[in-house]
Amino acid sequence: MRRPELTVAQILRWIDEWKARLGRWPKRDNGRIPGSLGETWSAIEQALRKGHRGLPGKSSLARLLAERRGVRNRGCLPRFTIAGILAWADDHKRRKARWPTVRSGVIAAASGETWSAVHNALALGARGMPGGSSLARVLAKYRSVRNHYALPRFSKKRILRWADAFYCRHRRWPTRLSGAIPEAPGETWAHVQNALVQGDRGLKAGSSLARLLDEAGRARNRKALPPFQNKQIVAWAADHIRRTGIRPTHLSGPIHAEPRETWGGVHAALSQGRRGLPGGDSLYRLLLRHHLSVRDRRGLPPKRHVQRGGGLR
Repeated sequence: MRRPELTVAQILRWIDEWKARLGRWPKRDNGRIPGSLGETWSAIEQALRKGHRGLPGKSSLARLLAERRGVRNRGCLPRFTIAGILAWADDHKRRKARWPTVRSGVIAAASGETWSAVHNALALGARGMPGGSSLARVLAKYRSVRNHYALPRFSKKRILRWADAFYCRHRRWPTRLSGAIPEAPGETWAHVQNALVQGDRGLKAGSSLARLLDEAGRARNRKALPPFQNKQIVAWAADHIRRTGIRPTHLSGPIHAEPRETWGGVHAALSQGRRGLPGGDSLYRLLLRHHLSVRDRRGLPPKRHVQRGGGLR
């Protein structure tokens, strides 16, 4: 039995009734059309495509919905261009005060489009794009936006040059909390620390900013100071006595034989049990036990300790 002729107006009426009843637009696999004489959406699709039953052909249900009802046709999406993507990105920046990312959702300046769709087209080569790119790469190339997925490599030499510049400005060495690096726009000392620790951006893992500055002779790494030994401290004290003629105290400042150490630091380690020492001692008692007798600046012999009862010791 020959099926009745169809018209576009009749199909659009069925489409509108379907939308009003179900709250969504029909698809070709949605089955029977209510209110019709046994018609199905798949039959409508075939007639639209092949030009059967009085229809011109070379169309589809999705194309008809796009042309007559403004429904987005995912099988025939408009092509992207780099200029168009950049215009949408500039609009996003003006409104949000930040550049878009793949997670920025819908594009306000392009109805029905999303930033993830733009990213996928750039990456996969869809919708007129050649592929092999990304939203981040496009923004980095054309808008100089920092691409967190393709950051420049670090080198120890470059980091030390930045650290020297920091020291010239502040008279102290940087730490991971020292903020932005003016000589490297977009970089921070925290970025440097993370790369040294984790082995990112061309650096080997297992280091740190403090360790790098220590190894380069810039600043001591106070979290990894070498241990003290009593024998070593006594040797430093003997050298001090030979040069000055007086026994060092905790107020004697830097140690001549080891300028990065101070007598105050030695005394604190002896008394508090730091840097490999047991604690409960002092610089004065250590030197006294090793019989380091000297003459003071007035040329007097060292004091003798008087025991209770009048005896000397």
